[in-house]
Amino acid sequence: MALHFLLDAPVTAQPGDDVHLTGSEAHHAAAVRRVRVGETVTVGDGRGVVVTGECISVSPREVVVQIQRRREEKAAAPRLVLAQALAKGDRDELAVQAATELGVDEILPWQAARSVSRWDAAKAAKGVARWSAIVREAAKQAHRAWVPSVADPVKTKDLAARAAASVVLVLDPDAETALTDIDVADAREIVVVVGPEGGITDAEVAELTEAGAAAVRLGSTVLRTSTAGPAALSVVNVRLGRW
Repeated sequence: MALHFLLDAPVTAQPGDDVHLTGSEAHHAAAVRRVRVGETVTVGDGRGVVVTGECISVSPREVVVQIQRRREEKAAAPRLVLAQALAKGDRDELAVQAATELGVDEILPWQAARSVSRWDAAKAAKGVARWSAIVREAAKQAHRAWVPSVADPVKTKDLAARAAASVVLVLDPDAETALTDIDVADAREIVVVVGPEGGITDAEVAELTEAGAAAVRLGSTVLRTSTAGPAALSVVNVRLGRW
């Protein structure tokens, strides 16, 4: 499969036009991935456009791709959203990376009650930037036409507010309802809520379910915060017929 690269601006090029990779993306293509003149690559803008072309000039400062084909992909519907609780170490980052590969459209960093990691204003800006960088690289690896967005950190009340217009699924190993029993066919947006290492508190589950969210379980085991979200998204993808 051809290597995939991303531009920060909309791709307007048509077949026969040239696209120029510059800056860090050119360096990554030439010095890290070692693309060569004559090699076929794909270039996207993260907004639904993907073009395929041949490298006609390669250097660490600029890679020029002559476009042969152009594809425009509509945004997926329903939207998939991961509300990932902040977690210690890199467990939340692993969840964000895998969720991006699995087709999530938006990621909400959630400051849950039991989150060991705490983001103040300064840490929040750095955290969102870090998660956004992880999302971008994972989207490139997965050849995604749309790059997910990373929102500013949210609180439980913000997730509860989403339940008014979205299907909000709270992953709870003690829930009576299985995720596979939830009808998601007509949803406009599906939000999967994943707690931190210590789990979601009873108060958080109550606040979310009282707002209209559904508490659901995944099988009979307790999954890590890094795997619960991706596992749930896999189930949802199957239920939506995407897999």
